[in-house]
Amino acid sequence: MSAPANKPMPRYAVAVRVIALASLLVLAACATSPPKPPLREPSDVRAQLETLLPADLRDRSGWATDIQSAFQLLDIPPSTENLCAALAVTQQESTFTADPVVPDLARIARAEIDRRAASLKIPALVVAAALRLDSGDGRSYAERIAAVRTERELSELFEQFIGRVPLGQRLFGGANPVHTGGPMQVSIAFAQRHADEHGYPYASATSIRREVFTRRGGMYFGIAHLLGYPNSYTRHLYRFADFNAGWYASRNAAFQAAVTAVSGVPLALDGDLILHERGFGGARVGATEAAVRSLAPQLGMSERAIRRALALGDRHAFETTDLYERVFALADARSATPLPRAVLPRITLESPKITRRLTTAWFANRVQERYQRCVNRAFAAM
Repeated sequence: MSAPANKPMPRYAVAVRVIALASLLVLAACATSPPKPPLREPSDVRAQLETLLPADLRDRSGWATDIQSAFQLLDIPPSTENLCAALAVTQQESTFTADPVVPDLARIARAEIDRRAASLKIPALVVAAALRLDSGDGRSYAERIAAVRTERELSELFEQFIGRVPLGQRLFGGANPVHTGGPMQVSIAFAQRHADEHGYPYASATSIRREVFTRRGGMYFGIAHLLGYPNSYTRHLYRFADFNAGWYASRNAAFQAAVTAVSGVPLALDGDLILHERGFGGARVGATEAAVRSLAPQLGMSERAIRRALALGDRHAFETTDLYERVFALADARSATPLPRAVLPRITLESPKITRRLTTAWFANRVQERYQRCVNRAFAAM
């Protein structure tokens, strides 16, 4: 028998309906994408950049145009924070010089040639004879090496030396030894991979390597490397570290710290989760993977499953793996507070251009200081 129309609804029925309505609202909220930041007019972005760029910078409008274009072409929001992040890295790496002078570059270049020759047991007399050859502009290769001041000049010289002189091919294996360049000192290998995967918007480019040494190309690929990847960081500081050490290095270093907390095995917080070299028995096992394998019974995972998850260490998807979640669950259970999901990697920087002991943490903190000054100045002007 149905209840009379005017009979009050039972309390449990009211509660069920309230819960159902709340569930629908939650589902609707989950299905709704977070609101995108409002679009900014390109002219407004350029105007803000001109106020943030150094006052004594030559061609500030040109710099502002190239930076704004890079953000637009890469579809990265030109927020004040993102603009300041790009400016801070550029200030740190080159003080806004498209092709910065590298102190003592001629000596560094010649020392690299001599080092490679010695490792291949090529006599010094043979090297000297090859470098005395005409380079095509009236000077010998040795004379041009002695005169180089920028990485662009050196890169172009090595391209000619490798392409025209048999010894150049033998010394460098066909690979130009200049690995970074441009105003943000971005990796040339990264730029080439990015162009292969996404294309390059400037049709007049002669080569990606050469574009890196221009203002427009250097800023385009530098901003892509700094800001063009998904992550869960709450501070740009960790992007700065990743710019120096590789994508997700800060997240991976935090994961290594969590593994140490659970296993008791001290690990270098370098962000490298697996070794990519292969030994006689297959893929070699590094310190981080070995430490994680020692936790296999607690994690309820096989060594193969652990390896598959660690192999995602260069992707955002690593954070959604069972391995990542279970390691942090074990680590958090042993700590009074949840462990951080990002820490600065502990890496000592090595390069012939570096003459003192520097680290990734030093780089990230230096850029962070520049970034914070830029943000403060921007918001003070509003």
